Amino acid sequence: MGIFAHSRNSAGQRQGLLDHLENVAHLGEQFATAMEAADLAYYAGLLHDIGKFNPEFQQYLMKAEAQSSAKVRGPDHKGAGTVLAAAMNLQPLTFLIRGHHGGLPCAAELKDWLNECKTRPEVQAAIETAKSAIPALQSVPANLLPQHIRTEYEAELFMRLLFSALVDADFLDTEQHFQAGRSARRGCSTDLANMALRFEADQHRRFASCPDTPVNQVRVKVYQDCLKAAALPPGFFRLTVPTGGGKTRSSLAFALTHAQHYHLERVIYAIPYMSITEQTAREFLGIFPEEDIILEHHSSISPPEDPDNPTSQEMWSRLAAENWDARLIVTTTVQLFESLMAHTTSACRKLHNIARSVIILDEVQMLPTHLLTTILDVLRQMVTYYGVTVVLCTATQPALHNRANFEGLEGIREIVTDAEKLFATLRRVEYQFPCKREKWSWQEVADKVRNQHQALTIVNTRADAIKLLDALDLPDDPAVFHLSTRMCGAHRRTTLEEIRQRLQSGDACRLISTQVIEAGVDVDFPLVLRAIGPLDRIVQAAGRCNREGKLLTGQMIVFEPEDGGMPPGTYRIGTYTTIALLQGIDIDPHDPSIYERYFEQFYRYVDLDERKVQAIRKTFNYPDVTRAFRMIADDTQPIVVKYLDTRDPSRVERLLAEVQQQPSFTYKYLRQLQPYMVNLRQNELVFAQQRGLAIEVLPGLWQWLGKYDAVHGILLDGMPDPENFIF
Repeated sequence: MGIFAHSRNSAGQRQGLLDHLENVAHLGEQFATAMEAADLAYYAGLLHDIGKFNPEFQQYLMKAEAQSSAKVRGPDHKGAGTVLAAAMNLQPLTFLIRGHHGGLPCAAELKDWLNECKTRPEVQAAIETAKSAIPALQSVPANLLPQHIRTEYEAELFMRLLFSALVDADFLDTEQHFQAGRSARRGCSTDLANMALRFEADQHRRFASCPDTPVNQVRVKVYQDCLKAAALPPGFFRLTVPTGGGKTRSSLAFALTHAQHYHLERVIYAIPYMSITEQTAREFLGIFPEEDIILEHHSSISPPEDPDNPTSQEMWSRLAAENWDARLIVTTTVQLFESLMAHTTSACRKLHNIARSVIILDEVQMLPTHLLTTILDVLRQMVTYYGVTVVLCTATQPALHNRANFEGLEGIREIVTDAEKLFATLRRVEYQFPCKREKWSWQEVADKVRNQHQALTIVNTRADAIKLLDALDLPDDPAVFHLSTRMCGAHRRTTLEEIRQRLQSGDACRLISTQVIEAGVDVDFPLVLRAIGPLDRIVQAAGRCNREGKLLTGQMIVFEPEDGGMPPGTYRIGTYTTIALLQGIDIDPHDPSIYERYFEQFYRYVDLDERKVQAIRKTFNYPDVTRAFRMIADDTQPIVVKYLDTRDPSRVERLLAEVQQQPSFTYKYLRQLQPYMVNLRQNELVFAQQRGLAIEVLPGLWQWLGKYDAVHGILLDGMPDPENFIF
């Protein structure tokens, strides 16, 4: 009787254990080539499942076949490979083999578990059987660890990348055995060189019929500078382009051409805002409409209409999202960096495919400062050791270069020459900053807004937005709008559609908003008022002013409210840094160098490793690193509101009923309910629950029973709105 790795597939065939080990070893070897660890990955593949030589595991496989409908947990099969890896002085592999199903462990837990495994007779017996069956395990070459691994940080990241190679190889070979049809659906039909040629042709078509305006002249220059810089060796680049300068397309032109020059594998476009992520993906799909080129990977991707019968495109996207086996990935910065610091198999599986890629970090100034030390360390390693090129894209470049008391990035090269001239050419807005000690009451702000035909006002907190709406005192005016994250996504989308329609038709439109409007929302007001805040946020707000360049210049008024709220932490520090700059010099927001000056001062006063992630990384406690490295605070709970969607008035009621009738399909319905959810902080949810305003429909799924206002969204009457409740 043979020794098997997996039970019978649909064709009635079992997979031999030796075949599986060799397949995974060779696939892992291929995946780890870019990290100079092919031999180490090969041994990881040979060792990962040798515990299946245990006769008890073979009996489990036969039992599982006989009871195909029963979920039977088999005996541990990870101990033997982990123990043998330690005995062979392949210490990095102990983490990988122990975690190849459950996730990378912490070093202390691994040590205790390893000592316990050594005492188990079945583990030692499986090791002896494996050595006899696999000659390569009888002697291992010395010094398999890459030469560049010298520090704990380098070892910690390297093992995570190597773990990715093993996990993906294991998943793919297992899939080939059980679901060969799915396996055949993977991969890409084209290469980056072909994409670069097609993109260039599309660019020529687009600009051939464009008028020779100053804006188009800037876009052509940016594009040409990107093509020229693409020939430079891999490393760090900066693309500093003002709003309207064609940054999105030109950065992709750089990435495709650069990848072609240096035989890189893929382009990863990472964006902080969901709205821009979706917009960017749509633009790229217009150039490359094939279903197996562009992977859009983020939390707002709509589920298949029929999950049991997905389209070919839906199937490819689902598979490509597992390991990022695509030429062009459009994702969020959260997805990218939280994956790079993850420990679970599903999150880490894609990491080996980040090696030898071009990473474009759009709106790079939005990288979270409380994690910046770790982020920069990871970027340095990916560039230095794993063949990655990183492009830092924004109009407001942060000061990420090396300097005294700041370990930044070395050798950042500018892509665009004469950026100052580009900013001057695309000057669309005149800024008005507050004079020293000049403060406005909410009534003064309201008076200014009331006298405008079209105006956008952005404040720092939800409470401030309510104060301004009250001062405006136009509750029934159809031209007055409000936006905040107390409104569900569908509500905000409907409101924005009406706002855009009024703006385009020239009707009166006065919008009072929190910072949610700055997150890549495409609106165009002739006047924007912005409560004083961090300098980069002020410039983001200015991007909503005269956006289409219809006016000679738009007007951007920055004011300091008398009794305005202020989110704590880095937001407050950024605001005070801005105020200090305003008092010291005349700020010209059209001068790109002012932002480096701002960020240099800002970084002096913030903790760039607030959660001490670096210290945890040195202990090789992978689960704790994942928990500490959270880019977005996870102290919120989504709650479903019964928003009346005019396109389908009964949709929310219907989905809530269906999810209660079919709780096993909760994930499917959660994705469909997402547009009708509002995130409440835990203390807000407790407050609402105590007052009968919220009910848990199913474990983890909450429904709002209180008032949902057509203007404000969720109303929590009596609940204090602390200053740290931004948006």
